[in-house]
Amino acid sequence: MIGIFDLFKIGIGPSSSHTVGPMKAASSFVAALEAGGFTPGVVRVVTTLYGSLAWTGKGHGTAKAVILGLAGLHPSTIDPEAAEEIAGTVATARRLRLGGKGLIAFDAEADIVFDLITNPTFHPNTLAFTALDAAGEPLFSQRWCSIGGGFIVLEGQNELPVEVNAKAVPYPYQSAAELLAIGQASGLAIAEIVRANEEALRPAVEVAAYLTAIAEVMFACVDRGLNAEGVLPGGLQVKRRAAAIFRKLKQQHSENDFAAHQVMDVISVFAIAVNEENAAGGRVVTAPTNGAAGVIPAVLRYYRDFWPGADEAGIARFLLTASAIGVLFKLNASISGAEVGCQGEVGVAASMAAAGLCAAWGGTNALIENAAEIAMEHHLGMTCDPIGGLVQIPCIERNAFGAVKAVNAASMALKGDGTHKVSLDQVIAAMRQTGADMHHKYKETSQGGLAVAFVEC
Repeated sequence: MIGIFDLFKIGIGPSSSHTVGPMKAASSFVAALEAGGFTPGVVRVVTTLYGSLAWTGKGHGTAKAVILGLAGLHPSTIDPEAAEEIAGTVATARRLRLGGKGLIAFDAEADIVFDLITNPTFHPNTLAFTALDAAGEPLFSQRWCSIGGGFIVLEGQNELPVEVNAKAVPYPYQSAAELLAIGQASGLAIAEIVRANEEALRPAVEVAAYLTAIAEVMFACVDRGLNAEGVLPGGLQVKRRAAAIFRKLKQQHSENDFAAHQVMDVISVFAIAVNEENAAGGRVVTAPTNGAAGVIPAVLRYYRDFWPGADEAGIARFLLTASAIGVLFKLNASISGAEVGCQGEVGVAASMAAAGLCAAWGGTNALIENAAEIAMEHHLGMTCDPIGGLVQIPCIERNAFGAVKAVNAASMALKGDGTHKVSLDQVIAAMRQTGADMHHKYKETSQGGLAVAFVEC
């Protein structure tokens, strides 16, 4: 089973598949070099990016991620500010400390190749590493795939690493129907099922600590975004808006000029704050991806700050339940924009958030499944067409709308009795098929949709 430690990852922006994944792949390649005893003979490493990584990698900071990974750094522990300095030093000195140890020559312009021609056969986010000796001969090479949400696999392996699939848990499930049946037979809520699985793999105190850490990183990211000003990097000159919007909302509230509908503006600004931080390369939680990192924190913050009786137990229930829904999409469809479009990113995040909020509000398993289904049903067909390959337009605002839809879906579900015509499993299947039918230019290549409708002057 995939669990909360797999699905919710602490990393840096702007993309889980184009930043976090490539950094982890580069680091894993270096580890394989060291394990094979090749490191002493390496004088150069060439990285080739294919598919979506090639088409939008420059906007997503993939080259920087590769540099950091080759230097032995990991997205979960690196300081976002230090990342810029390290990558800049490598570019200036044209030297890289491989795995943080011996220096090798490294020219980012020549040693990171954006292959816009070759079509990768296994996954649209593919990158190849080749270590060369002093004679220019290959010593060792690997091809990795960044399959969404920060997950990486060697090309040709099963979609998920063997160690993830092989985990033994008391309540394994592959579908929403199985998850609901487990709940019916055991009398456990979805959050309790997930917690039991997690605690079968590691101490209960470690599970609790991770849930707390994830929530704290999410809330801290919201706070940073609500206080940051300036222009986002990348060349589009997109101004940060969260701080100004939040100031206006607080002023209106203090003047008793706060319309009922403006709670939607508050939820939206929470999401915008996170995704502006993500676009700036800040620390975020992949939930389930970086491009959709604002949805769950926004809805969770709404629950914490606005719901009477909100508590730590409710926050944990929210995250555990949300992870169960994310697992279903990961196992049965995709959370990669390069595979299925943004329905697999913001759509899945909205479905997860709707389920989590419904659980935090005390909803039954049937109501939770209904909330998740409603949220995804109204994201079907959403393309991934970022302008300039940057996780900015339409990504930032799209998270705001996904968060509002999630709250709406949870509220609608709680007004019913859990019965509905279309099941969550059916909508996941529809999402998978829609993604398969979607033209590749709408799947994180910046070759269609808004990416080409917008003309930079």
